[in-house]
Amino acid sequence: GYNVGDDNIVSTKAIKSTLRQIIAAEDPKNPFSDDKLVAEIKRKGYPIARRTIAKYREQMGIPVARLRKR
Repeated sequence: GYNVGDDNIVSTKAIKSTLRQIIAAEDPKNPFSDDKLVAEIKRKGYPIARRTIAKYREQMGIPVARLRKR
């Protein structure tokens, strides 16, 4: 049968991998804020909340934008 829990795991993985791609492609001098990450993720078809983005980013060990600046 259809299991919402499984679907949730898949989408979490998909969102995290998309998030990783977006961050990998960002301008190192001008990294995306969480708000900008939300906008980018929405454009790719995942309308998720900023706090969710922040949570995933932390789970993935990715620091906030100002700490990613190089």
